Amino acid sequence: MNTTLETPVRLIASSGAWIEGEAVRQLYACARLDGMRQAVGFPDLHPGKGVPVGAAFVTEGIIYPHLIGGDIGCGMTLWQTDLPRRKAKVDRWTKLPFNLETPWDGNLGGWLQDNRLPSTTFDAAMGTLGSGNHFAELQAVEKVQDEAAFAGFGLDKANLIVLVHSGSRGYGESIIRYYSAEHGVDGVDPASPAGATYLAQHHLALRWAHANRELVARRFLDAFGADGQSLWDGCHNSIQRLAAGDATVWLHRKGAVPADACPVVIPGSRGTLSYLVKPVGDGAVHAWSLAHGAGRKWARSETRLRVRERFRVSELVQTSLGSRVICEDRDLLYEEAPMAYKPVESVIEALVDTGLIRVIATFRPLLTYKTRGLRRRADGDDALH
Repeated sequence: MNTTLETPVRLIASSGAWIEGEAVRQLYACARLDGMRQAVGFPDLHPGKGVPVGAAFVTEGIIYPHLIGGDIGCGMTLWQTDLPRRKAKVDRWTKLPFNLETPWDGNLGGWLQDNRLPSTTFDAAMGTLGSGNHFAELQAVEKVQDEAAFAGFGLDKANLIVLVHSGSRGYGESIIRYYSAEHGVDGVDPASPAGATYLAQHHLALRWAHANRELVARRFLDAFGADGQSLWDGCHNSIQRLAAGDATVWLHRKGAVPADACPVVIPGSRGTLSYLVKPVGDGAVHAWSLAHGAGRKWARSETRLRVRERFRVSELVQTSLGSRVICEDRDLLYEEAPMAYKPVESVIEALVDTGLIRVIATFRPLLTYKTRGLRRRADGDDALH
């Protein structure tokens, strides 16, 4: 294991970027953990519950479940739809029920079986969106900067796309609670009984979250009477085993997207564009990961006060881009207001300037669904901030 001072810490950000000091302190605190080989913070870095969101950590000989937290498998999926952009009816669509916070009334047993998932006490949450920073969003292609990469990805500019952000809901939370009751924030040898048990549950939660996102996307599309196909699914919170030279290392992502050869989506806030980007360069220097979004600028409690004083609800359900936001939980509407997040353009600029990505295309939000129901516990990957 390493000594504290030997751990390389890298913060990827532009000179003008604003990153809260507490997030940097948390990044360095995590870098002091035994067995830590690398700690990387991305331009969307912001404080979490003891662990910064927007970071990746590489360890050897030990894993730290608390570094990825409770929403194991949280991530995004991008779908190409058969909805023609020229026939978009956003005003009419805002009146659709969606109901993505209520249990699915389909064949849940068959869905679990098809996805090789056991029945659990969390079955009713399968296919539900969750709260916090989770969303289902209908988007249109705004601009294509790399036609060849865009075409190779399978996108069609003439049709709308769907981006869903959700995770393992209460299932992942139950796993970290069980682990923490025995081990707190201590790490464990991945080959030990405790480590093996956690990793088995973790891998199941990853598949649960993936199946949940797919079902949310299908329910969302069903409300439009549309169909679609998944082009990409990226996980933000996970532990992954990797071979690094002669060593086996463990990559912990907390609000970071895998940077493999496949294009990935880096979303903005609900009032800004999202970006389809191609990872480039040597992935090892940035822990084979990228920023997962814009990153929070204000804590949720602070955001509620700031936004409530300065904006009416009518100014938040229609953004500066003209897109519509469906969120009937007023506190959540305030907490997830675009101004609560960093400018996604600054995140993208920092990643481009450091040679980590190339922009393929941008997407414009048309309709963002959060909830029509009563407020639930915030369970987005940065909801605890």
